[in-house]
Formats: sequence, structure tokens, C-alpha cells
Amino acid sequence: MDSSLQAQLALLRKRIENIDARYAAARPPLPLAEDLSCLGGREVSSSIGVHWEVERFWPASHRHGSLAVDRLSPLAGRRWVYLDTETTGLAGGAGTLAFLIGAARVTPEGVSLRQWFIREHGEEPSALSSLASFLSEFDTLVTFNGRTYDQPLLETRYTLARQRTPFSHLEHLDLLYGARRLWKLRFESCRLVELERHILGHERTGDVPGELIPQLYFEFLRTRRAAKLKPVLEHNALDILSLAFLAAIIPTVFEDPLACHLTHGAELRGLARWLTSQGRLEEASELYRRAVTASTGDTLMFHTLWERGLVEKKLDRHTEALTIWTDLAAAANPYRSAALVELAKHYEHNEKNLFMALECASEAARLDPSADITHRLARLERKLSQRRLQPRLP
Repeated sequence: MDSSLQAQLALLRKRIENIDARYAAARPPLPLAEDLSCLGGREVSSSIGVHWEVERFWPASHRHGSLAVDRLSPLAGRRWVYLDTETTGLAGGAGTLAFLIGAARVTPEGVSLRQWFIREHGEEPSALSSLASFLSEFDTLVTFNGRTYDQPLLETRYTLARQRTPFSHLEHLDLLYGARRLWKLRFESCRLVELERHILGHERTGDVPGELIPQLYFEFLRTRRAAKLKPVLEHNALDILSLAFLAAIIPTVFEDPLACHLTHGAELRGLARWLTSQGRLEEASELYRRAVTASTGDTLMFHTLWERGLVEKKLDRHTEALTIWTDLAAAANPYRSAALVELAKHYEHNEKNLFMALECASEAARLDPSADITHRLARLERKLSQRRLQPRLP
């Protein structure tokens, strides 16, 4: 090799060594991992690595809001596991890590919770393996929005870790769907923390917002300071405890709707709407009747009356439906015009009274001159005109 080229390479190597030395001197040493005893729990070893586990227990006497844990005793005989995760992102996807996984069981003595905390990515296979072993003891997975988030996310993590998913043998009960059917008409939000406050009577203090949790975990990875993650574990624990309480309420309501103890008109209406969608019209009619009695405002009452009228019509109970349409047509409300149209249909087709049908359609057209109502009015006028022109038999 040419001596001048060797000299240039030697000079370049020297410069690189000087740059590396300068930056090495300026780079702060990595902080040592903080003692995780502030989180509770212990390091657990498995055949494929280590991870951190925390165990917690709420006895039957513990109160969560207005309810005691012994309220969950009917669930103790079921092989249900209550699961929630805290992740590095809310969007999911292959790049999202569930760094904290909590799962609980209900026993006659109380609620037992286990949390798997992944201190770094290398611990994930060990934590997932331990979780799979734990889940093998149950036959039903209970989550809140877990069908579209937690379970798919964990299934992806098991696939990436080249482990078999533990969810194939588990039925999945996602309480979000039942919660929305019951409470979306009553509350602005059906988020778990909102239902915890409104339904369970538990008000969190000092809770970490969910959107900040990924940031706190990334900060832990940088600084190895675990203290700021203690509220994250508490947040996860409260989510799971509330999940268990909702599991004692929501499924039983849908299992026996007529025996439910719901007292708010919006809740009863929400359950009646679900029964209607399932074709269980007799039960829906009864719950609509209760909802009208329990309604706390005119708006809710009018909505409920309208929907009950439609159910009575499907059941061919024309007298009941006629009473409801008449009540709605007599007062100013969002369904007045629609009720008048239903009255017009009734008088035209059931009672063959074209004059009453025309009167109802005319009033409906005055309130709402839509194309459909105008067309109905014109058709009734033609039928009456044709009747007048027909010769009378002597």
C-alpha cells in the first residue's frame, strides 16, 4: 500500500480515537437501578429469564367506594380472571409493549391481584410465560375494552416472543359493550374511571392520568428511578378492582332483565333497547313501562314513550300503542309529528276512518312539511275525493 495512503489512514484513526475519547469523557455514567422495593413485590426467576411480580389482596371487609368486597362473593365460584394492561402507547401495534399486566381472581376471602412488571424489554418473555401459566387456571377472561385492545396487543407480544398465546381456551367477557348499553344514555362518558365514580361511588385521589403512563415508563427506562411508577401500579390495581365490581353488576342485569334493580329511567331504557334488538319484545315493553315511571325529565320520558309505542305496535297491541301516540300528539315534543303520522296510519288501516286519518296527517304536515308527510296527506285527500264521487246505492 502506498505510504502516503497509510499515513492518511493512520491520521484518520487518530482523529476518530480523539473524538471517541472526548465524547466518552463527556457522557455521564448510566444511573444504577433504583431499589424496586418501593413498588413492593419481588424478582421472579423462570426457565427463560427474570421479571418483577407484585401481589396484592383486598379482604372481604375492604370498601371500594360505596361497596364492600364481600359484594363480589357470588363471583368466587366462577373461574373468571380480571385483566388490564398498562402500555407504552395507546395505539397498539407491534411496537407497543405491555410493560405492566395485572390479573386478579375473586375468592371467598376477597380479591387477589398479581402484577407483572417488565423492567426492560429483555424481561418480557419471562413475564409472558408466567402470565400464561397463571391464565391456564381460568376459563373466562373479563376486561374493559380488552376485546379490541388488551387481548390483541398481548397476542402480538406472545407471537413476537415465539410463545403460544394463552387466550385460545378462554371465553372473553368485555364489559365495555354492556356498560354502553346500560349507561351511555345516562352519562356523557362510559370510561371505566367514570363508571367507577358514578356507579361504584369511588372517587380517585392523586390518580395518574392514563395518557401520562407511557411517559412515566420511558422516564423509568432512562433514569431507573422506580418511585414515579408506584402510582401507575395503583392505577392498574384500581382499574382491575373496579372491573371486578362491574362484573358483579353488568352480566346479571342481562341474564335476568326483569329481576334487575335498576332504578334510573335512562338505564332501564338502555336495557329495553337492547332487549328490543334481541327480539325480546315482552320484556322490553315491561322495562319501557318502568322507564317511563322512573324518568326524571320530559326529554327522557318522550324518548321512552316513543320507543315503547313502537314495541307495542310490533306486538300488535294497538290499544296501548294508540294511547301512547295520542299522548305524544297532544303536547309539544320531538315526536309529536311522528306520533300524528302513526295515528293517521292507525285510523286509515285499522279503523278505516279516512276523515280522522286526514285530520292527523294535516296536523303532522303543518308541524313538519316533509316530502313523506306531504305525500301521505295528498294520498288521503285523493282517497276521500274518490269516495265522495262514488255513487250511493239506493
